[in-house]
Amino acid sequence: LKSDILSLLLKFVCSLTAPSLALPFEQRGFWDFAMDGEVGDLTTVMMRDEEGSAVEELPPDVSLCPFGCHCQLNVVQCSDLSLTAVPKEIPRDTKLLDLQNNRITELKENDFKGLTNLYALSLVNNKISKVHPRAFTPLLHLKKLYFSRNLLTVVPKNLPPSLVELRIHENRIKKVAEGTFSGLGSMNCIEMGGNPIQNSGFEPGAFKGLKLNYLRISESKLTGIPKDLPDSLHELHLDNNQIQAIELEDLSRYKPLYR
Repeated sequence: LKSDILSLLLKFVCSLTAPSLALPFEQRGFWDFAMDGEVGDLTTVMMRDEEGSAVEELPPDVSLCPFGCHCQLNVVQCSDLSLTAVPKEIPRDTKLLDLQNNRITELKENDFKGLTNLYALSLVNNKISKVHPRAFTPLLHLKKLYFSRNLLTVVPKNLPPSLVELRIHENRIKKVAEGTFSGLGSMNCIEMGGNPIQNSGFEPGAFKGLKLNYLRISESKLTGIPKDLPDSLHELHLDNNQIQAIELEDLSRYKPLYR
């Protein structure tokens, strides 16, 4: 057992002193939703009750669509429109909602009202600093939430219990309070690198109840491995921090960890 821990420790030291092979998440376009391990699920979502190829040109659904957006195959694309708020009249059968690259500053209580079928939501590269505690309440089936490059100072409260993947890197998060991820037993991936968080910013119990496979807290202000991380982790990325040394006991409890 001791030799296994020493081997794992050596891998970690090497990863901290060498360029990381696991690059930070980069969302180049809305269809990157389909590129992250759930292509089959996404195809099912897109093609349910539809015939033909997913790339076939189909006429847009003009029955209901926010002004300036493109609505097609349960996808609503409202990116790059300089929006300052979540648009109204989003179709209730929407599965994928793209709001990236806008100027949205706040998520209000009823912004996603009626969107119970939403599977993936992209809010990347806005100016969001406020999120109503019940903003995500209607999103009963949300699996993927991309919230990177905003102005968040804390992780939003009351995230959907169905959530599997959360990307909140490059915000201004300095604290993760106890119980932040309470009730999120389905979550397996969190990317929160590029936030100015220190070790003291993680309260005891911050990750309680999580069964993560993947966690990245790179490019932050960590001086050591955070305590009480989920012992289910397979991948832990802490590159480009201020970690100078790693103690043997820091990794001994993470038996599934291989990277």
